[in-house]
Amino acid sequence: MKPALETTTPEDNRELSQESKGCFECCIKCLGGVPYASLVATILCFSGVALFCGCGHVALTKVERIVHMYFSNNPSDHVMLVDVIQIMQYVIYGVASFFFLYGIILLAEGFYTSSAVKEIHGEFKTTACGRCISGMFVFLTYLLGIAWLGVFGFSAVPVFIYYNMWSACQTIISPPTGNLTIPIDEICMDVRQFGIIPWNATPGKACGSTLTVICNTSEFDLSYHLFIVACAGAGATVIALLIYMMATTYNFAVLKFKSREDCCTKF
Repeated sequence: MKPALETTTPEDNRELSQESKGCFECCIKCLGGVPYASLVATILCFSGVALFCGCGHVALTKVERIVHMYFSNNPSDHVMLVDVIQIMQYVIYGVASFFFLYGIILLAEGFYTSSAVKEIHGEFKTTACGRCISGMFVFLTYLLGIAWLGVFGFSAVPVFIYYNMWSACQTIISPPTGNLTIPIDEICMDVRQFGIIPWNATPGKACGSTLTVICNTSEFDLSYHLFIVACAGAGATVIALLIYMMATTYNFAVLKFKSREDCCTKF
């Protein structure tokens, strides 16, 4: 005997259609509450801070080794540099931890304000405490953005120093024909002029073939590229904070406007 075929009534089809439609509308509603600007800024911030902290930490270690091997024979001459590098590495640990937490908090705050602005979960409701917290995040993000502009400029300083050293090495290796007015052995790189080591440090500078030896080392090549990546990471963090600024300022302004009882009559 053939099994009996199950049949569905029009009422069952209508209920299934409404259930599928309700699920689709629910998904669209949830996606509408996603703060895409804050999400992009969070990903960019995490990537930028990771590049800046990771590459900067390793590059500073390489700088200490290069200075010790080629520019300062006496360890007491660059003891201050060692202390500064250690302090900066500890600061890097703190920066990485802080921005990991701050990025998550800003993303959560973005979900809250976006849902409130778009009224995803029903009638709009907010409190003075919620608006105060949103305003605090706006102010703090502006301060961090200004601070990271300084960090971005500071991270470009070692790139500039390494570029000068690399340019001097290229001049020694491939001197310009007819335009070089000084002997190759007199082309030097004095790191004392940048304040890296004191003026009484010996030798303090590298010239001619010694300079080319430094440029050909793996420490120099690796630290040069790491500083470039760290500078790019700082720039990416600045862009992420700018996106955070725009998103948090917009959400705070809308929340402040919609919290007024007569907002609809004055729109």
